Amino acid sequence: MSPQRRIYEMLSLANAEGRKFPATVLYNEGWLLRLVLDWFSGCRVSGHGLAFASGARWFSEALLPSQFLASRRADSLAEGYTHADGVFGHIKIGRGALADTTLATNACQFVVTEAKLFSPLSSGVTNARGYDQATRNVACMAHVVSQSGRQPREFLSLSFFVLAPREQIEQKKLFVSLLSKASIQDKVRQRVMQYHGRPEEKAKEQWFQDWFEPTLEHIRIEALSWESIIDFIRTNDIEFGSELGGFYGECLAFNRLQEPELLRA
Repeated sequence: MSPQRRIYEMLSLANAEGRKFPATVLYNEGWLLRLVLDWFSGCRVSGHGLAFASGARWFSEALLPSQFLASRRADSLAEGYTHADGVFGHIKIGRGALADTTLATNACQFVVTEAKLFSPLSSGVTNARGYDQATRNVACMAHVVSQSGRQPREFLSLSFFVLAPREQIEQKKLFVSLLSKASIQDKVRQRVMQYHGRPEEKAKEQWFQDWFEPTLEHIRIEALSWESIIDFIRTNDIEFGSELGGFYGECLAFNRLQEPELLRA
């Protein structure tokens, strides 16, 4: 038996007696997102934010380069690449283990997705504590767009979506303030201001004015509930949509589980 086949067999037992690892290895937001993106890529529907343009592709666990990568050794203001749960559109991905994201020539779609179940967006990076996950993603998208040389207005679909349970979006209002364009603009401006007095100051200010602000003006930023996405899929593909709803139910159940009181003591 090949190692790949054995992996498939072990995954099929993720929710069975005698399983070899926690069920959340399979039933998690990462696999849920991959299933959703794979369906949208194969079913060319319209009228949804996750609809694929002609010639678009998707990739999970992509790396987004940043305007604030290190410019020298021991750069006290630097950050690393941002890990995007999923990207799709007219993208190019680095070969092999490299998963850096660039845009194809004449790209007109670029969408980044962040998948959540019961965790919030991260609040910052080591060298910029208030530079939260939503802000980083949008800023990195602006940087990727700037590298392509295509103006944001040339994109027919330029979006950042957080995918999360409806209760996290509508009841707990977990993402409202963080997805505000005003909030994101202010945090990126503060990030640029960190470079005051440094050789990079002028270049950062120019990028902010020429690329970040136009990207922010054009981009769609929104939280989408898993429930609404599954309902949309079910309307167009009742069999897959129903099975995906069952998978989502397992994801909710297993990710809600808490450690037993005895283990927390």
